[in-house]
Amino acid sequence: MGTPHGFVERLAELSQSGAPFVCVTMVEAVGSTPQDAGSKMLVTSEGLITGTVGGGKVELKSIRHAQAMLARPIGHAPLTEFVEWNLKRDAGMTCGGTVKLFFETYNHSNWRVVVFGAGHVANELVGCLGRLECSVTCIDPRQEWLDRISATGRLRKICHDEPRELVAELSNDSFVICMTMGHATDLPILEEIFRQGRTFPFLGVIGSRAKRAVLLKELADAGIPHDQADAFHCPIGLDLGTNQPGEIAISVVAQLIQERDQWRQKMQQ
Repeated sequence: MGTPHGFVERLAELSQSGAPFVCVTMVEAVGSTPQDAGSKMLVTSEGLITGTVGGGKVELKSIRHAQAMLARPIGHAPLTEFVEWNLKRDAGMTCGGTVKLFFETYNHSNWRVVVFGAGHVANELVGCLGRLECSVTCIDPRQEWLDRISATGRLRKICHDEPRELVAELSNDSFVICMTMGHATDLPILEEIFRQGRTFPFLGVIGSRAKRAVLLKELADAGIPHDQADAFHCPIGLDLGTNQPGEIAISVVAQLIQERDQWRQKMQQ
């Protein structure tokens, strides 16, 4: 069986988006099976995206297996798995065939960082992160500022008039940094994060302690409970260096690495 029409394009779109997903391929089908060898499908944590490995019980079992792989903590999640199922014994089907399936995860073990803002410090920050093993998404309403950031293979630049509208698309394991044009443009993003009840391994806002106090007051005025609104870092970055954008970026990256390592250790416990 050939690759389904549009499958490669959809796989490329998912890969570029940074969203974790699994490609499932039926490597071998023996006896009475619902699909031929070579059939494929793509699965995210939400379910089947495209393709098929046969429908019915074998497909449902495959989808659940793929979702279970994605649900495992970083460090405990294999990148690939090969399984062989007897359809009667393992899937509860009346046909007597067997299938061999190959599960391959994409984007699951990546370290994902999302930067709201494309100003001077953000430019330096994205540049520093580009040298590390991580996927970076930079969001800003100003295309000309995004254009100043050098493109890398793991950088996704998004120009959007209302950055807060993209909060719902962020994966739960994203490390999120707000460094927009100022507190007035950071606030809507924070408010949207808290209104949606989103939690991330790290949520930080560039600025001073005075800015943090203002943000907390305005979040409270917007009806966000204090214990929820208090869950962001501000200032961000380790206490080192000067106020030059390059040195601020290095201090922030150092903190992100520190937070990432602590988060991964916690996930592995």
